[in-house]
Amino acid sequence: MLVMRPAQMADLAEVQRLAADSPIGVTSLPDDRERLAEKIAVSESSFAAEVSFNGEERYFFVLEEPGSGRLLGCSGIVASAGYSEAFYSFRNETFVHASRELKIHNKIHVLSICHDLTGNSLLSSFHVEPALVHTPWAELISRGRLLFMASHPERFADAVVVEILGPSDEQGDSPFWDAVGRHFFDMRYAAAERLSSLRSRTFLAELMPHYPIYVPLLPDAAQEAMGQVHPRAQISFDIMTREGFETEHYIDIFDGGPILHARTSGVCSIARSAVAPATIGAGSRSGRLYLLGNGGLQDFRASLVELDWTPGQPLRLSAETAALLGVGEGDSLRLVAL
Repeated sequence: MLVMRPAQMADLAEVQRLAADSPIGVTSLPDDRERLAEKIAVSESSFAAEVSFNGEERYFFVLEEPGSGRLLGCSGIVASAGYSEAFYSFRNETFVHASRELKIHNKIHVLSICHDLTGNSLLSSFHVEPALVHTPWAELISRGRLLFMASHPERFADAVVVEILGPSDEQGDSPFWDAVGRHFFDMRYAAAERLSSLRSRTFLAELMPHYPIYVPLLPDAAQEAMGQVHPRAQISFDIMTREGFETEHYIDIFDGGPILHARTSGVCSIARSAVAPATIGAGSRSGRLYLLGNGGLQDFRASLVELDWTPGQPLRLSAETAALLGVGEGDSLRLVAL
């Protein structure tokens, strides 16, 4: 059994191993020891802070194999995107060009750079080892964040977004970047993303075109890449769309990957989650697989447990499962069916 918990500084070496395996473009998970140490330190401070509204907090979680201490995945939440630096995206729009005299009426797809998503909470830093991609454990490290948000709504915005990695090849080239961004920076996509992960995306984004980009003028490869998903990001995309995130309005300004958006209260794992007390003893021998979170902050724990549970009744947990989740008799847990 694996457990999801807040990252600690002692995890640094394992987190860097995960970061080294993450695909190009996941700038929130840089393969840089100093930046990762800073990321964990900020997360520890965020979990420890007393918070009454969403601000600059950044929460970082890891998926641990308790017996060995090995980390198999990670994920994060930014409480408020754009709090300390601008959060840019391209908005899909339609311009109308018409001539009454010629009786021509054309609708043209354009991209407009915007700050529309600033202030939304942002799901970030998702990565799971390849062996777990098509298992329920990938759901745990992704959706466990949503249970944490449901338990602490005051810490997050009314809307939430997630950036999905767009297409790039094994050499680190992106057709969308080559058609748009590379005209403004004399560097390849991989180099631009590396620079962004070590410093900030903002200083590069500020040099991007701030006038609408007419999509029909872009090469076919760039147009085809817009809104498409990198194969290694497909699992994240699939989980989030099942959660009710919308996919059509925004794309990433670097690789053209989709930016998903949802009202926090409407996200399935939040809206459908329930709270129930635990009773410790013999666990369920059969039943449905549930995602369970203990509702804590610094001691937050979440895992997957097979339960024969009836709404309105206590959760019957084994002593081993209760210890893994850090709960005792009568403690409340939040759960949602997998």
